Amino acid sequence: MQQKSQQENAALFAPGGTLRASINLGNPVLASVDPNTGKPVGVSVDLAAELARRLGVPLQLVAVKSAGASVENIEQDKADIGFFAVDPKRAQEISFTGPYVLIEGYYAVRADSPITTNTQVDQPGITVAVGNGSAYDLFLTRELKSATIVRIPTSPAVVQGFLDQNLSVAAGVKQQLEHDAAKAGGLRILDQRFMVIRQAMGVPKARGEAAARYLADFVEDMKASGFVAASLAKHQIEGALVAKRGD
Repeated sequence: MQQKSQQENAALFAPGGTLRASINLGNPVLASVDPNTGKPVGVSVDLAAELARRLGVPLQLVAVKSAGASVENIEQDKADIGFFAVDPKRAQEISFTGPYVLIEGYYAVRADSPITTNTQVDQPGITVAVGNGSAYDLFLTRELKSATIVRIPTSPAVVQGFLDQNLSVAAGVKQQLEHDAAKAGGLRILDQRFMVIRQAMGVPKARGEAAARYLADFVEDMKASGFVAASLAKHQIEGALVAKRGD
């Protein structure tokens, strides 16, 4: 009976016989490229591998450089599962699990910028660099009323685009901003987050309720068992919190 159940679940998630997982390399909290092997590594990769193991199917990583491209992989049937920030717009096509990690979004400005608080960002004449299609882009598109959003092709390119185009503010993952600010010099991170990003797994809604339930239960098990916490520690990820049930 168990074997049949595994086969049925495998057919839901990997009808082609291989589980194709969309991996976003644009968010270093979730995944990055191992400089020694050139292969994607990170908590999202570990979760995908464990899901494939439980389903009894091979895993294929479909790596992309931005959140927008990762969503497109699902929408265009180039991937069976993915790892995304939960967002109402994306939920039209994707069934999300509960979040497995919480990531904080922050603003960065030049050291001599008059901007010192988040409330000063949403003003006429202020330009805000965000990764195109990222959770920050979707959130700030809804929330900012007066500032102008400038979309940069990928999240890792946000700080360089912010500098090259002489923009007012850069928005993104705190860890990415800190890394890029240290490299560029002359920047500072505002001391208050503007959003908390709920990172979840997702499956196309077309796969049905059974697939959505299985994946939701899988994520809760991965959190409760300590798998997610151990993966974050293994990859030396700081600043990401393991989500609790109900987050």
